Amino acid sequence: MRVPEELARSQAKYNGEAGRAFVAGLPGTAAEFLGRWGLRVTGPSMYGVASLVLPVERVADGTRAALKMQLLDEESEGEPVALRVWDGAGAVRLLDHDAGSGTMLLERLDEARPLSSAVDTREALRIVAGLLARLVAVPAPEGMRRLGDIAAAMLTQVPAAVARLGAADAEVLRDCAAAVREVAGEPGDRLLHWDLHLGNVLAGGPGGREPWLAIDPKPLAGDPGFELLPALTDRFDPDPAEALWRFDLLAEVVGDRGRAVAWTLGRVLQNGLWDVEDGEPELDAEQVALARILLARRA
Repeated sequence: MRVPEELARSQAKYNGEAGRAFVAGLPGTAAEFLGRWGLRVTGPSMYGVASLVLPVERVADGTRAALKMQLLDEESEGEPVALRVWDGAGAVRLLDHDAGSGTMLLERLDEARPLSSAVDTREALRIVAGLLARLVAVPAPEGMRRLGDIAAAMLTQVPAAVARLGAADAEVLRDCAAAVREVAGEPGDRLLHWDLHLGNVLAGGPGGREPWLAIDPKPLAGDPGFELLPALTDRFDPDPAEALWRFDLLAEVVGDRGRAVAWTLGRVLQNGLWDVEDGEPELDAEQVALARILLARRA
């Protein structure tokens, strides 16, 4: 089994020694679960920043599936919990799971047809909106990461972060923080995907039970308005009219537009704080542009 160099580099960059150990152990992990769950590999490996996925089928009955291996951390440990709660309603179905390693056996979707390959951006966003409505319809289970804790931690980091930015970016970050302070006392209790963008939606495949399903959640409990930013910045269009069309489409399924604005600015704040932590001299230009459009609507 070939471990992609890109995955090895990203694990070393973001997870240090733990990431390198995870990558070194991948062949053994794959062999263990292929044997334990009675699987055979049916194609080349697939990978992202954090995981390696093998297309497989069950030897006993030929059921197609995907074996996903990832480093267990505070984001990934909630994935099987969320997938069990959703039970295939708008998301890929979990077939088996090993709690010790975080390894999962998932329903096989059509990895060659991500929603990001769709030509019609508006139609793709309508699909995302439909999935979003279904995913946030259920309350988060106990023990899930909580948006309230994340928001409180972010707000403590703002003064140090704005001191490292230019005046324009610092103003945007302060305005985003002010919006979060208004809603932080009611952080919500819905089960959130957190990373619902076009690349994290796959076609169901030939004979699939649904045309499109979400994959790769990094779940937490919170307000559905915190879900919108990834889809808003996919193929970002700086035209305010287009940006607001997208926002209104997605905000309609989560209910309260005012709270959706505030929590979307909260995602800009979260990403901005990460940019500063990583030593970036400026905030992401597209997210700054979107924040200014939404702040103008609040004014």
